[in-house]
Amino acid sequence: MVERIVEELRPFFDPKAVAIIGATNKKGKVGNVIFENFKMNKERGIFKGKVYPVNPKLDEIDGYRVYHSVKELPDDTDLAVISIPAPYVPATMRDIAEKGIKAVIIITGGFGELGEEGKKLEREIYEIAKANGIRVIGPNCVGVYVPDTGVDTVFLPESKMDRPESGPIAFVSQSGAFAAAMLDWAAGAGIGIGKMVSYGNKLDVDDADLMDYFIHDDEINVVTFYIEGVKDGRKFMESAKRITRVKPVIALKSGRTEYGAKAASSHTGSLAGADTIYDAVFKQTGIIRAEDFEHMFDLAKAFAQLVHKLPKGDRIGIITDGGGAGVMASDAVAKFGLKMAELSEETVKFLKEKFPPHAVVGNPTDVVGDTDAERYRLALEAFTKDPNVDAILVIVLFQVPLLEEEKVIDIIADYQKKSDKPIVAVAMGGKKTDRYARMLEEKGVPVYPTPERGVRALAGLVRYAQYREKVKE
Repeated sequence: MVERIVEELRPFFDPKAVAIIGATNKKGKVGNVIFENFKMNKERGIFKGKVYPVNPKLDEIDGYRVYHSVKELPDDTDLAVISIPAPYVPATMRDIAEKGIKAVIIITGGFGELGEEGKKLEREIYEIAKANGIRVIGPNCVGVYVPDTGVDTVFLPESKMDRPESGPIAFVSQSGAFAAAMLDWAAGAGIGIGKMVSYGNKLDVDDADLMDYFIHDDEINVVTFYIEGVKDGRKFMESAKRITRVKPVIALKSGRTEYGAKAASSHTGSLAGADTIYDAVFKQTGIIRAEDFEHMFDLAKAFAQLVHKLPKGDRIGIITDGGGAGVMASDAVAKFGLKMAELSEETVKFLKEKFPPHAVVGNPTDVVGDTDAERYRLALEAFTKDPNVDAILVIVLFQVPLLEEEKVIDIIADYQKKSDKPIVAVAMGGKKTDRYARMLEEKGVPVYPTPERGVRALAGLVRYAQYREKVKE
């Protein structure tokens, strides 16, 4: 079953030949942007497949032959991207079925989200797809983005929306606008996205299918979802239980309130359902629920770097060069249901011998504002060896005068590599701090701009580690 899904969905992510139905030479039109995406990625040597524009009114676009109908397409076409008005889609689907194309992305809106007439069209498309073994993503979506293979059906041009580089995170979104904004944001934040899927109304391919696909995708470490509603609860739970045994899944579920549920219904035609039920389902299946967009990506960033180094318990050790930041982190430890580690006698003795009298040894350990990089090294040496510490939060105020920025970055990154305990960093400040934070992240340490966000990310790692232990039993 799962292996079949992998084969069925492969053309969406790595097609041999893509047909762009509705391709046009009119700049800014959806069909033109999608065609340009594939054309540019072909020219860059990223997209290795063939590109077949389809439009009955054109013979050529930018040197590419334009096919007048689906029936004219070469037989190697294994993915069709549809961006034509909704009423014409069923007839096009019949041509696709006759041609033997088995993967279709329907970008077009105007279906189930618009009421009874749209639902009727959607049912017609579904029946054609089902009868002919065609898998469909959409309708009412932006489709698929895969930086490694050059698949890019996002109809927002590169001049207006940056694309992120490849990375170990998969992002799946019911909302196309949210998916596009997320890609743009991830590009700016330097966060790599391996695959993005926007599935809109979920006529066919749904969350469960994608979870089953990503189980077998070695390029993906963590899967994140933006969900407005789930149609088949049992199928969703079974797939979720399968994937969370091996990979973390993060879900941002909207439509939590009466107003939000109503908005979700008019947006993608989703039945949002009682929020308490989703809470219970997520807990039962090991899915980590994100509270908002920021939390979702804080978690994704932590898992992308640390999924192979999960904490063995919930005891957190805090190292800081600012007392106030240490207090805020301690509050966050309590708030998110974690424990402050009680340092061993050996750790306390070692640090008291090595530190000046005005440094604070304990948890948090405050290396204080006249610190250099060496004090951080000593603290990390002690905390990583302490059996009472399961995970470490390192707060670095890079602004303190004697701290050698690049040296402390190398020290933290070195302990991340050689210790079996996950290390998460916090760096508070402006542009200069952001530069150092990016350097630290490039060396494998997730960095957050506030103590609370750093601790909340650690809490996600702890919860998932606890779930993995529970299902092993």
